[in-house]
Parts: sequence; structure tokens; C-alpha cells
Amino acid sequence: MRITALLGCSVIVLAGCGSMPVTGDVKAVDASQPGDSQVQVYAVEPREGAAPSEIVDGFLESMTSDDPGFRTTRKYLSRAAAKTWQPSEGTTVLAQAPNRSGPLLHDEERRDAETSYTLTGEKVAAIDDQSSYQPLAPTDYSQVLHLVREEVADGKTEWRIDIVPDGLVLGQSDFKRLYRSVNKYYFATGRTDGRPALVADPVYVRTGTDPVTRMSTATQTVRTLLEGPTNWLRPVVDSRFPTGTALRKGVVALAPDDQNVLKVPLNDKADKAGRAACRMMAAQVLFTLRDLTSARVEQVELEGGKGRLCALDADEAAKFSADSGSDGPDSQYFIDAKGTVQKIPGATGGSGTPEAVHGPLGIGAAAMGAVGVARDEQRAAAVSADGQHLYVASLVASGELGPPAVTSAGKKAADRLSSPSWDGRGDLWVADRDKARPRLLRLAEGEGEPQEVRVPGLDGGRIEELRLSADGVRIALLVTEDGHTTLKIGRVERRGTGEAPEISVEDLRQAAPQLTDVSAISWSGRSRLVVVGKEAGGIQQVRYVQADGSTPSSGASGVLPGVNQVRAVAAADDELLPLMAETEGDGIVKLSPGDNWQTVLEEGTSLVYPG
Repeated sequence: MRITALLGCSVIVLAGCGSMPVTGDVKAVDASQPGDSQVQVYAVEPREGAAPSEIVDGFLESMTSDDPGFRTTRKYLSRAAAKTWQPSEGTTVLAQAPNRSGPLLHDEERRDAETSYTLTGEKVAAIDDQSSYQPLAPTDYSQVLHLVREEVADGKTEWRIDIVPDGLVLGQSDFKRLYRSVNKYYFATGRTDGRPALVADPVYVRTGTDPVTRMSTATQTVRTLLEGPTNWLRPVVDSRFPTGTALRKGVVALAPDDQNVLKVPLNDKADKAGRAACRMMAAQVLFTLRDLTSARVEQVELEGGKGRLCALDADEAAKFSADSGSDGPDSQYFIDAKGTVQKIPGATGGSGTPEAVHGPLGIGAAAMGAVGVARDEQRAAAVSADGQHLYVASLVASGELGPPAVTSAGKKAADRLSSPSWDGRGDLWVADRDKARPRLLRLAEGEGEPQEVRVPGLDGGRIEELRLSADGVRIALLVTEDGHTTLKIGRVERRGTGEAPEISVEDLRQAAPQLTDVSAISWSGRSRLVVVGKEAGGIQQVRYVQADGSTPSSGASGVLPGVNQVRAVAAADDELLPLMAETEGDGIVKLSPGDNWQTVLEEGTSLVYPG
């Protein structure tokens, strides 16, 4: 029912003909088998006299193609269904291509005129009408396609589908071939420091040309940016584009010129923006497209209904980054065998000679068991070796260790304080795991009375570990419930005044539903995490996951090279810096891009980058 074109297949044949198999069974290739991203599927219209099963199979195959406007796909539908079917109304992702069962026979008088087939599978995710990815615990999927005989031409009748659900149904491998994850960017709201900071909002767009809009990938991405943030992120971000701003009519392809300058034609609604707002709009576009096009975008020019509005280059846009205030911290910190905080200088890529930090945490005033360093590397928070006390101290000035900022009443170390984490706003976070009174605590700017933060979606679970994103509006939580520890991402909402803020973590969502037990986490970039965990019945893995729960497009599964018995991981906002891990057998190890794991230190615990 379809033709596949493999780009470069002649090279493969010529290179491999010496070992070409000449015996063995012929096997059918399923549409949803893991395949090369170079495979392209072409839709083929139904043949004359096709049986109902062929119509259903052809329709499912055609949905996995780049059929313009789904014109060929609609030929499998009745005239009425072809007019009303909405393929852009979301996408259902199944673990494998949908199974077809049937026919479901009707009574004898009608079976020559109508029939039905059931599509089944294991639903693992969905893409909503905002292009947002929704990971799901595997659930049964079942939909019925109803077929009738319909007159097509010259008095002939053919089988056609007249009842069909809107949207697309794709196997997981077809989905990864057809779609890619992109980050669009909006500005965090409620910042007391007055500094604008961009927040990544991940969505999925069509790779190449979208069949419905005929837009290129870059153009689709800009269009979704202009439509506003996804519902999950909307309460904590806003856009600088005036309401109603859209691409100028007829724009379907955006690409930088030979100077890496991208011009974006907008409608006249964009003319309402002042110069400062326009430059922030350009920053949103530049950050959104910076890693998307094959030629890196170095400057964005926005054009409105009356001509050129403003321009912004990459250097000017850097000040809008959520981590711009830290000058790109790249040092690593850990606790040595004596309980003192040590620093590995960043310029050496994780392989320098450790040195004790300045201040009381570096002289062993008290033995520490966990540490978190502020993103500006001016202060650090450390939890005592028994997990009972949290201390905050300077890393640039000497002095005595002050009284604890937080004290836990938990009876065991495992029921006391978690490792601390700093957000990009300079606030310090820690979880008290006391069984009698579990709490999530925040210290504004790392000082003062700790404030308890509400987490209404825990449903009886207990926070074991936490990590704040650089933008300060997302928090990654390891939550234990019913004997399992899973990864959840929450949205940090701030209400009230600066003197009396009301802070809560809302809309917890699973970020790694395929892992039944997660033991360590770290943010790695603006919308990605590195996770240590196990699948049901499986062995420990170190893998990347997106903040929306999907697998990064950089790999089929996101799984990193194996390393033994990992207890903690540390990654930086800059994805080019090495990934660090604390192991039971090999001490502290690092994984640089394109390299294998290498031992850095034979001893050390609580390894962290600033944050």
C-alpha cells in the first residue's frame, strides 16, 4: 500500500553487496518498526475494488506519510467524512502501530453494505491541539472505524470509511520520524529582581513540511510561539507579542540569509509594540530558533505591517537567558571524606585538582553530607552529615559557621533533610522528609525564616529529592509513594506581595513514566533532565528525558553509556560541559560529549554544579 524511498540506498547496496544474504525468509516491514529518519513514506490512493481490510490498512499507512493536505488519505473516507475529518486535532501515540481486528459483521441484510473494524494498541502519549506532549502510563487504546459502500464514479461502488475519529494515530517510531521536539520561549512572570528571563516551553512540530499548513519546521515553530504558551506553563510566563500577532498571510518558509539573519514578517498587530518590547519579542524568536535551522540564526529582524520594527543579535539576546546572571558557572563541588566542601575548577572540564572552598564550609567547622551552591557561586548551603541541620555560608569570605537555617526533627537520616537546591532567582529550596511532618521549604534569597511551600498534587507521596530549574518556575521532584520513587515536574506559582508571597507547586506531571523507580536527577539544559532509574524488572539506567516527559530527539531512547551503581548525577545548564556522576565502585566519574566515562576522583559525595 505504500512506497518507501531510502536516501542514499544505492551507496548502502554497493558497500554491502559482498555480504548480501541470498537465503532466508522474506519478512514484511511494519510501518512502525524502528527505522532510519531518512525513510520517506508516500501515500497511495485506494485501488479499484479494494476490500474493506485494504481500505483500513491503506488509511492507516497514509496517515504516516507527508501527504499534502492529507488529500490522498481522505480518498479512503466517504465524501462526508473527508470533508469533516480534522487530522490536526491532536495525535495519539501508541507503543506500536495500531492493530486491526475484524471485520465486525452486521446482520446478514446489511453486511454487504457496511462493516466495521476495531483499532487497538497500547496508548503511551498524546499531542494536544497546542502541540504539547502528554506522557501517559500505558493504557489500552480502542477505536472503531465504520465502512460503507459508496458510489464513486460510473455507477460503481467502493468501500469507504464513513466514521473516523479526528486526529492522527501513530506508532511510536513513526511519531519520532515525523515529529521533533522544539523549545519555544516566554518570559517568567513575578520576578522581584526585575530582570527578564526566558523559560523554555517544549512542543512538537512536524519535521520538514507540515501536510496541513504546508509550513516548514521553522515556520511552524514561530507560529506556535505566536499562539502563546501551552496551558501548563501559561500561569507563570507571558509573551511580549501583542494580542493577535501572527505571521503575515502566505508565509510558509522562514530561513536565515547568507549572513545568518532571519527576517520574520508579522501582521499589523505587531506594530503596537514599543521598541523595548519589540527587542524582547525578537529574543523570543531567536532563542526559539537558535538550534532549529541548519544555519544558526545570529540575528532576528521583525517586520510589521508598516515595515521593519527592530532587530536583535545573539550577543544582545544573551541578557535574556535565565542563567545570564551567573556568568556561566562551570565548576563542580563535592564533599570529601572529612565532610568539607571541595571545588573542582571549571576551566579544567572536571579534571582539575580539588581545592577547599573559602569560608567555614571549607575548613571543616562541621561535617557535611550534602551541598548546594548558588548559581552566582557566592554562597552555598550544606546539610550536616546526619541530615538534621541546613547551614548557609559564604564562599568568598571567611568567618564562623552560623546557626542552622533549618532543622529537621526526623528520627533517622533518611527521614531528615534532602540535598538543597538554588533557583535562578537566588532562592534556596530543601525538603524535610520527617515522617511526622514532611515539608517543602524555601528560603528567600537563601536567608530568613523558611517558608513552607504547598504541593497539593502529592496525594500522600513524600518528596525525597528536588532540583530547581535555572528559570525558577519549574521544579523536579523525586516522590516516593506505594514503595516506588518517580520523577515529577511541578510549576512554581508565586502570588501575593514581595513581603508576603504565597508560593505553591502546581500541576505535578510524570516526567519519566517508563521508569518505575528513579534514584537521582539533575537539570541538563533549559528543558532536559538527566535521570538515574529502572524500568519494571530492568537494570539501572542513566538517561535523558525532556521536561514534558518525552525522549530527546538526539537519541532513540535517550539512554547514556552504562556506568555502574550510580548514586547521584550532576549536569550543567551548558550541555557542552561534562556530565558528572557519583558511583559506589568507581568514585566520581565524568562523561564528556562524544567520550566514554572517565574517573575523576576515587572518593567524594554530593557532587553538584551550581544550582
